[in-house]
Amino acid sequence: MKKTIGKYMVVGMVALTMTACNDSFLERTPTNNLNDAMYWKSEADLKAYANGIYNEAASNGTYKFMVGFHSDSYSVKITGPYSMEAMSDNFATMDGSQTWAAAVAAGIENQPSGNPSYGSWSWGLLRRINVFLENYNRATSLSETVRQRYAGEALFFRAWFYLYMVQTYGDVPLITHSLGTDDVEELYGPRTSRKEVMKQVLDDINTACSYLPAEKWGDNRLTKGAALALKARIGLYEGTYRKYHKLGDEAEFLNACVSACEELMGMGYEIYDTGNPAKDYTALFTTDDLDPNKEVIFYRKYESGLKRHRICGYALNLRNGGTKDFVDDFLCVDADGVARPVALSHDYSNDTPEEEFTNRDPRLSQTFLAPGNAAAAALFEDAAHAKRTFPRIGNMNGWPTLTGYHPIKYYIREQDKKGFNEETHDYPLFRYAEVLLNYAEAKAELGACTQDVLDKTINVLRDRVNMPHLTVNPEMDPKYAGYGISSLLVEIRRERRVELSFEYLRYQDLMRWAWGDKLKERVLGMRLEDSDFADPRYDGAITKGGTEGAGLNPIFVFKAEDGKQYIDVYENTNYATSRRSFNPNKDYLRPIPISVISKNLDLGQNPGWPTGQEDKDKK
Repeated sequence: MKKTIGKYMVVGMVALTMTACNDSFLERTPTNNLNDAMYWKSEADLKAYANGIYNEAASNGTYKFMVGFHSDSYSVKITGPYSMEAMSDNFATMDGSQTWAAAVAAGIENQPSGNPSYGSWSWGLLRRINVFLENYNRATSLSETVRQRYAGEALFFRAWFYLYMVQTYGDVPLITHSLGTDDVEELYGPRTSRKEVMKQVLDDINTACSYLPAEKWGDNRLTKGAALALKARIGLYEGTYRKYHKLGDEAEFLNACVSACEELMGMGYEIYDTGNPAKDYTALFTTDDLDPNKEVIFYRKYESGLKRHRICGYALNLRNGGTKDFVDDFLCVDADGVARPVALSHDYSNDTPEEEFTNRDPRLSQTFLAPGNAAAAALFEDAAHAKRTFPRIGNMNGWPTLTGYHPIKYYIREQDKKGFNEETHDYPLFRYAEVLLNYAEAKAELGACTQDVLDKTINVLRDRVNMPHLTVNPEMDPKYAGYGISSLLVEIRRERRVELSFEYLRYQDLMRWAWGDKLKERVLGMRLEDSDFADPRYDGAITKGGTEGAGLNPIFVFKAEDGKQYIDVYENTNYATSRRSFNPNKDYLRPIPISVISKNLDLGQNPGWPTGQEDKDKK
């Protein structure tokens, strides 16, 4: 028997509300007449109920696997793509709304009492899905094909929900039917092992793939392509997690990833490429309507008068920034035409900020604002913004960054000008680029990544930005020589980091690869030598070490092994190197909230985290 939910779930699992939500996904409106004897009869009934599943899955404040951009301007700061990236080694933040993410990355987060910002121990969506799956076949007047389309949507969301829960908490309650107050054994039961849960996840997504149509069948409704893309993500995540955490049985999931990708690669999706390497990557994240884009498999729709957001308004306006570690992973194209890591490059220089961005993978200057007036002028239309010199650091007026690397992925001036909660460009939830990267990585993990595989995957992405191709035997980047993986896997992981940054994936990539120790490393920003503090370009930035008249943003620097000096992002803060930690026996999973365990002790707690009983036992 599958043991599942504690009494803390009774309200969420029994009281199902199906009211419309102003913050809904595509403004789909569910129904209230679930107990009507005439319900579950028509396609309109199935569609209305399925719309409620979309609606709740996209809840900005509850679940974090389908967030996209927030419509609430404060929430976009708390759990938007920038703050979620700060859980990883790609991004740093000191903005008050995002320090929870910096604490997770530093290994010093507080034990939550209730639901934390990074996730939610909430189960209303699951009950909503299970109610549908128990009732949809009552619509006997409809063909089986029509009924299965809506069931495929429900199964897709159940698979995605449980992937998210397992990623966050490991073992979780597994339930595949709706519970009532009489289901005492299940309501008060312990958690189910992750392997059993993930078996159900794979079963659910396989069925969803068989039920959903390949063609479009509604206003951005799920298709078989979306289900296959989720299957590929599930297979790669669980397969590599099992491999690198030594859980065993990884081949089934890696092969599931491969089969899903191969099917998708024959369905007509393609990489968006107009032949403009300086802008095509940017266009994926700044386009008002993604529906015609053949790279985008499933997206979150925003529209004036319905659902809007404010991502651009905060892109350059918070105390955060990209990390040197991330920027260093963008390859250099040397004069001989070969793409090399910075440690192997013949021509790389970071003597000035402008030089650091010269002859790099074009995705660097489409992810972070290239330094200098020309870059600012190209990005901003109005003179007030364009006249500024970037980078801006410390207490400089006008959007200073914590690291010197200003994030601009998703930023477009035309949307920013719309103002508070009025931006409408769409967010890609699944795109073909991820599928190609998943395929290359899974094949490499299975020892089957040939040049042909690279040419169909990694090199297609590189063609978009006019980067030299990857071959099967690249030179090992010294930065990763001690990680115990092949140079080919290093380059595939690099490509993934560069291509998919700020898409809610990097943190879980580190977790599945068992690379948590990377979060312990000193978090550095742009190079900044002592002489630079007198440079007029940094007028308004405070003195090194910033004590007397330091203001809000003192600048500390660190001399690295290369003898150069870099901004030390977190020095003299709670997230400084001396305080950073990563406990592999604890920090690969997040803690179950104490308020949850107090209502069902049989759930237990993840290793290393307090249960909340310690203080009671002392008394």
